[in-house]
Amino acid sequence: MYYNTHNKQTLESVCPIMNKGITPKYVESSSVLVINQACIHWDGQRLGNIKYHNEEIPVRKRILESGDVLLNATGNGTLGRCCVFICPSDNNTYINDGHVIALSTDRAVILPEVLNTYLSLNDTQAEIYRQYVTGSTNQVDIVFSDIKKMKVPVPSMDEQILFVEVLTQADKSKFGDFKSQFIEMFGNPLSLNQKNELKRLGECCILNPRRPNIALCDTDKVSFIPMPAVSEDGYLVDMTDEEYGKVKKGFTYFENNDVLFAKITPCMENGKGAIVHGLTNGIGMGSTEFHVLRPINGISSPYWLLALTRMPIFRERAAKNMSGTGGQKRVSASYLDHFMVGLPAMEEQRRFEAIYRQADKSKSVIQKALVYLNDIQSDELGKIA
Repeated sequence: MYYNTHNKQTLESVCPIMNKGITPKYVESSSVLVINQACIHWDGQRLGNIKYHNEEIPVRKRILESGDVLLNATGNGTLGRCCVFICPSDNNTYINDGHVIALSTDRAVILPEVLNTYLSLNDTQAEIYRQYVTGSTNQVDIVFSDIKKMKVPVPSMDEQILFVEVLTQADKSKFGDFKSQFIEMFGNPLSLNQKNELKRLGECCILNPRRPNIALCDTDKVSFIPMPAVSEDGYLVDMTDEEYGKVKKGFTYFENNDVLFAKITPCMENGKGAIVHGLTNGIGMGSTEFHVLRPINGISSPYWLLALTRMPIFRERAAKNMSGTGGQKRVSASYLDHFMVGLPAMEEQRRFEAIYRQADKSKSVIQKALVYLNDIQSDELGKIA
């Protein structure tokens, strides 16, 4: 179906622009962001691993654009890894470093998603290592002049469009905690350039809200959420009912739509956090190692708060500001309160929430798309050789 084609063209003929990037002069922060090999993964870009180039030194290479296919060019285990670049909607400049090849396709000939999928196939990876790589075991590099001559199949545009539609549905299941979607819509929360007005996080939500007077008897049931009940993927995986009298002291209080943030190492670094919902009697009690972020009506959405606080770059910055020693390090409420973030309009937050919620509802449909995609690739592997 997809790759069943006799039309093969060289990589340089379908990619008018192919280039390696700059040799960066790294700084702590700037508006020139460097895509390096650690940013490129099979499931997409991970901008939490991004670095910064001194913006006072002119960039004399092509700036990256959305739709560029990025290909790791160096290192056993990293060489060959590829993804389609999605440029965040901020005012920063994005550039690849010298270990990453950027491929800009002629979209009238081949769509970037199609080329990226072909490059990621096991047989294609084997061909790259076999024919276009030089060096010893641990110092392998793609020979740039050679890989330009690599032949790639070019299906009809109708086939490509159909394939990308399936691939797009499949990719929604890979959002997981929606890091890429968050950055695409709102930009890098640690960037110096923010398109939205900067606010303290403590102005965007209520941190660790006080428990109100509760009209419950000690024998009434409430939901109980210990740390193991919160996954590293941003979801509740289990919660039990407990009598209110047994948990009303010595635990953290929260309500439906509150966001839990694990404050202790290593749970914080591992991304533990979730939106709580479906609480018995609307009340939850849980581990004292949670901070609670309550969205403010008209200002913040729980889905925006969750995605923000689960971003790897957010967690990495938080880890540098933990207090305590050894396995008892914690992120303070004061750190969260004073964290500066660009606050998107509620309309944008609601749009992000709708994408998040719809993807959750569509898991079964997406799984079918993934199976279909895998069937296409498996069926055609034998036809490519």
